[in-house]
Amino acid sequence: MLKARILTVLLLLPLLLGALFLLPETGWALLMLGVMLIGAREWSKISAFSGFQGWAYVLLTLFIGLALLPESSRSANFVLYGIAFLFWAFLVPLWLRNQWRTRQWTIMALIGWVVLIPTWLALVELRTFGPGLLLGLLAVVWIADSAAYFSGRKFGRHKLAPAISPGKTWEGVAGAFLGVTLYGLAWGMWDSSSLPFNSGLWRGVLLLWLLTLFSILGDLFESWMKRVAGLKDSGRILPGHGGVLDRIDALTAAMPLAAFGLLLKNYYAF
Repeated sequence: MLKARILTVLLLLPLLLGALFLLPETGWALLMLGVMLIGAREWSKISAFSGFQGWAYVLLTLFIGLALLPESSRSANFVLYGIAFLFWAFLVPLWLRNQWRTRQWTIMALIGWVVLIPTWLALVELRTFGPGLLLGLLAVVWIADSAAYFSGRKFGRHKLAPAISPGKTWEGVAGAFLGVTLYGLAWGMWDSSSLPFNSGLWRGVLLLWLLTLFSILGDLFESWMKRVAGLKDSGRILPGHGGVLDRIDALTAAMPLAAFGLLLKNYYAF
């Protein structure tokens, strides 16, 4: 499994970096929209949609994406990021704590859009601040995930949420925060002015911790939804990783938060 995970990363990472730094804005937006459509298809399976419902959901997601593609209003994006922030900061912790279950079509469809659409918009908008910044933010989530995986395997004794994701431990969480802290310190010492929100070294690290916390919520939420659906993975498109949602689950919570914060700082001066 680990070998397959590493080989998949070695194959996809150069393609991602090439697209991130070389594609024009529209090309990047369409590429990320394609990824979200695969995620929408996987979400339809997690939601137990029928075959017709599932493809209709993907088609509606495509229409929403195309409708937002030419959108130049940051106010509209700000509202969507705000909805995502409220969802992840308040509703998801309650959802996980109470282990809610639902198979109501409209509720699952709306949740899927709250998870996917702001993530897509964030990946597109954050790139406009610079591909390097977006890569740096993506690395926060990747480092947190990898550090949690390896520290959990090595030191994991105390389960984080056994009813939701039995493999996750508090030691893994500690490893994630340690890994992100070291990454943030290295980033800040290299160029503190490029840290997210231009907030200085230690406040920048604190903000990276917040992204890490949200990434853990994203991971746990998708794990719970798969558990309710009786699925181990959201799909099989990525060997060693499962589906697209398995790979971007942490990003769905962290990236809208990053975009929300940047809009607040740079355009709304809150």
